[in-house]
Amino acid sequence: MKVFISQPMKGKTDEEILTERNAAIKACKERVSIEVEALDTFFKDAPHDAKPLWYLGQSILYVADADVVYFCKDWHNYNGCVIEHECAVRYGKKIIYA
Repeated sequence: MKVFISQPMKGKTDEEILTERNAAIKACKERVSIEVEALDTFFKDAPHDAKPLWYLGQSILYVADADVVYFCKDWHNYNGCVIEHECAVRYGKKIIYA
């Protein structure tokens, strides 16, 4: 099962993002009884001048490929996560909330 992790990133360090991401993957695995493959959406090789909409566009490509979308705590307070949620809902993706 492919899992997309939707998590707030604005204002966080790479370390904070990766720590939260790993915790989300673990939590998702505990809630789903089959093997979980987290899609790698931490864009380390993003263009140096990438803007927030570039990241969102890349993320939506991954939402399309996901079997389930896991929303981390406070997702509803971040524009990108809200848009990812809207896409997941409108396209019938299975959703798990932290």
